[in-house]
Amino acid sequence: MATHFEQSLQRDIDRIRAKVSAMAALGEHALRDCMKALAEKNRVLAYSVILRDQRIDELEKEVDRLCLEFIVRQQPVAGPLRLAYATIRINLELERVGDYAEAIARQVLKLISMDVDIPVERFAEIANLSIPMLHDSVKAFVNQDAGLARKTTESEELVDVLKSKLNADLMRLNRESKIPFEALNALMMITRHFERVSDQAKNICTEVLYMCTGEYTRHKGAEASRLIFVDRHNACRSQMAEAIANSLNQPQFIFASAGLEPTEIDPRTVTFLREKGLDVTRQASKSIEQIPNLDHYQIIVALAPEAKKAFPKAPTKVVCLDWSVQDPSKVEGTSAEIEAAYESTYQFLQAHIEDLVEAVLGDKID
Repeated sequence: MATHFEQSLQRDIDRIRAKVSAMAALGEHALRDCMKALAEKNRVLAYSVILRDQRIDELEKEVDRLCLEFIVRQQPVAGPLRLAYATIRINLELERVGDYAEAIARQVLKLISMDVDIPVERFAEIANLSIPMLHDSVKAFVNQDAGLARKTTESEELVDVLKSKLNADLMRLNRESKIPFEALNALMMITRHFERVSDQAKNICTEVLYMCTGEYTRHKGAEASRLIFVDRHNACRSQMAEAIANSLNQPQFIFASAGLEPTEIDPRTVTFLREKGLDVTRQASKSIEQIPNLDHYQIIVALAPEAKKAFPKAPTKVVCLDWSVQDPSKVEGTSAEIEAAYESTYQFLQAHIEDLVEAVLGDKID
């Protein structure tokens, strides 16, 4: 027969699991409503998703409170302590899922106002992979099922592949003038957010494995240095910087670029880089929100004064660098003067990037 302490411990654990399950159910429901709003162009439903995000935020606070009270009151060790720790981490992942649903709903509202013909069935594919992943990850948590957690994690790569295919299709439709650039950005944001849901589900599974087995793998592969270049439009300078950085062929680095207000890539930039042996024709202009695992980037480089808005607030461990440099796509004058502006910006970026990469590599060796 269970002791009074064991009964009290189990009651607290059951209460925590119930709240996590309720929070996950709200997130799933919001994501499915996003898809329904997208398919039906239902503005009311999209607004409902945005308004209901407050409920998820309230549950996040309640779960945190329950976990802290559990630790103080029960003073758990071993398995129960790992459960409390994992729940606090999972709670954060689920709150982010709610944020993604809200962000998708806002993009849906933009698309409804544009009256664009949307390939809904393609978005249903990625949603029908991401949402079940989320469901199964929380089920693995509730049932303490390490096997289900491992199996669910495997689906994340399928979502990544589907996201890449969908984005390629959207870019093709944009080139064929079947969807405007404003709609392209909104649709790619929706794709990105559904892909992020699968990332959160994978993170939840990592916590479940830790809870069940003590195995912790979240930071495997963290030895890669992540660096992102940011400017206003991600149309010229930041695209140039990312292309230069990738041309260095440094496997220890992951480079990306983004804009505060992304617009189509400057055609002259594409031509200039092609002459340098750098092909960016398959690149798409991206916003900060579209960058995978943005919170894992250790270095942010602003290429324009306004891009410093992307810097996280202090205190932060992120290295923030201001490399404000002329945007050659805005230069007016003769062909020779414009070409000289592109060359000047290119040389500036190449020198700074090479020096920074060398510094990072030297610091790792030390």
